[in-house]
Amino acid sequence: VKRGIMVDITKHVMVPKHEILSKEEAQKVLDTYKITREQLPKFLMSDPIIKQLKGKVNDIVKITRNSPTSGKTIYYRVVV
Repeated sequence: VKRGIMVDITKHVMVPKHEILSKEEAQKVLDTYKITREQLPKFLMSDPIIKQLKGKVNDIVKITRNSPTSGKTIYYRVVV
């Protein structure tokens, strides 16, 4: 029996905010940093957060982390 995710993991206090970027937003990130998708860190399709967000291969995910010492930091990863 195949079971889906029973809990919304994106609501957990320890999980930073994850967003799938639109094609336009993704291209802007690539242009800004002068990189290709292949140069970004990877997210596997099997990752629970990607399943929760219904991510697809080549989607770029923006991760926003809040830290008491360094403030807000943004990371980008690509789904493979």
